[in-house]
Amino acid sequence: MNLAVLAAALAFAPPPARVVGHVLNREDAAATVAGVRVVLHRVGRLAQGPVDTTVTDAAGRFVFQYAFDSTASYLVSARYAGIEYFSPPIAARPARPDTALRLVVYDTSSAAPVATKSRTLVVGSADAVGARTIIDWLVIDNRGAITRVGRDSTRPSWGAAMPREARNPVVGDARLSQISPEAVDFRADSIFVLAPISPGPKEVLVQYEIPGSARRFMLPVAGIDSVDVFLEERGARVEGPGWIARDSQLFEGRRFTRYVSAGPPPAMVTVVLPGAPDLPGYVLPTLVALMGVGLAGAAWYRMRRPPAPTRPH
Repeated sequence: MNLAVLAAALAFAPPPARVVGHVLNREDAAATVAGVRVVLHRVGRLAQGPVDTTVTDAAGRFVFQYAFDSTASYLVSARYAGIEYFSPPIAARPARPDTALRLVVYDTSSAAPVATKSRTLVVGSADAVGARTIIDWLVIDNRGAITRVGRDSTRPSWGAAMPREARNPVVGDARLSQISPEAVDFRADSIFVLAPISPGPKEVLVQYEIPGSARRFMLPVAGIDSVDVFLEERGARVEGPGWIARDSQLFEGRRFTRYVSAGPPPAMVTVVLPGAPDLPGYVLPTLVALMGVGLAGAAWYRMRRPPAPTRPH
């Protein structure tokens, strides 16, 4: 009876899934890499982790065969030159196996150039204490064929400036940032990425505050291909030659004015914030001194003035 049940279960068991691919060094079909450890990963709602491990053969080829779970996603990774590279989710259906997966790995260098392709600032209105939240979205681009790494484990692979007034910086929505929050470091007025940066564009989303005492802030943007600034408050503006207010846009029901550069972005973005007008440093002390003189004069006049005569009853 037990053998019959087992035979019936095997008869109705789904066929195993299969994935076949190659590990390549760069986007060159001939540049296969032998002897690389490849791991098959399962990502499910209830469980996730490695499923199987293999090593590429002399032709850089790997093969996995495994029990298929329709509620999970599968991907493979390969470790090369100390860096783990992951594939996108694979087509793991048994009826249509993925037999042409290409997992590209790269050599590394601390001198591989990484450019900042674009930078977008979204400046919100002042909150109850006057602070303004800024969303800073950067797209960095490794345009070569070598992964950029730091000179050692403590050195960043890339960095960019923040405004000197920035406070409480954090990594923004992790779903939109392609760099892990654990790999982003904030030091003084700078953002640093500590993770390797493989070829291709990567998005970095950070968030910080500008205190209510600031009436303006400046951000260096030299060398960036394109810069956009979105300002929510009426009266806020981008100051300086080369910047124009192009149009307004709605984000989640909030309206922002968009500023762009008329030509190549200038080296600096200067954002002027609404509020009390900027006054020279001597104005406030002078006003306080004049008020003090006025109050002192009024007190002296009252002391010197003779008392008013009293009327007889």
